[in-house]
Amino acid sequence: QVHLVESGGNLVQAGGSLRLSCAASGSISNINVMGWYRQAAGKQRELVADIKGGGNTNYVESVKGRFTISRDNVKNTMYLQMNSLKPEDTAVYYCNARRLGIFEVWGQGTLVTVSS
Repeated sequence: QVHLVESGGNLVQAGGSLRLSCAASGSISNINVMGWYRQAAGKQRELVADIKGGGNTNYVESVKGRFTISRDNVKNTMYLQMNSLKPEDTAVYYCNARRLGIFEVWGQGTLVTVSS
């Protein structure tokens, strides 16, 4: 099992960019799926994007064309490049890692605030 630590959250103006990082304490090469989720105040946690070990990606419709998920199996880190940020992107962003049938872990979250 690995531990995940997110970083990169910040206050940014609408239209700006941020890059979130999710550093794992061990190898992620055997992790089947890694993903970014977010939870806005008063709302349920939702999937933002995920990436499988083979590199296939999936995005929620509202971020397509603006966000890019990637993973570096050498650095054991996953990233979320967020461009053209909107106030509705404001949330706590969490990273998630799943090794199917073995474990699922979450990071502690990093706050992204987009001002209008």
